[in-house]
Amino acid sequence: MIPERSSRAACLPDSADSPTMAMEVTEFVIKGVCHDGTPFRPSDWAERLCGVMSAFGSDQRMQYSPYVHPVNSAGVKCVVVNLGLKDIEPMAYTFLLNFAKDNELQVRPGRGIKRAGEEEDTVNAEPQSPLRTQQDVETRQ
Repeated sequence: MIPERSSRAACLPDSADSPTMAMEVTEFVIKGVCHDGTPFRPSDWAERLCGVMSAFGSDQRMQYSPYVHPVNSAGVKCVVVNLGLKDIEPMAYTFLLNFAKDNELQVRPGRGIKRAGEEEDTVNAEPQSPLRTQQDVETRQ
């Protein structure tokens, strides 16, 4: 679980024994995989969770919050949560952490974290539009 910090950035807890791996993170990812390795259901959980934090813009279209948005990472549905949400809306931040904990979902640091064995320091994650259809996804591939 991401440690509670007073600042918006947190250091990766596993990096304490390797100073070259220490990096600041500004987000964490709730993965759609339970601690026992089973996929979390329902399959649209990420969009539903992010929909709670969304609003309608001036164009009358639903827009995800810039602090909480769904992504697909290696074929797994995930929700990216910006740590800045804690400063702006602490109750929403706590709600998201409790959602992950209550549903026994895996949580990991977000993009910008270099993991052992990886060359790049970014996660291969594709942001999802709230109004994207399956046909749109297939067209892009």
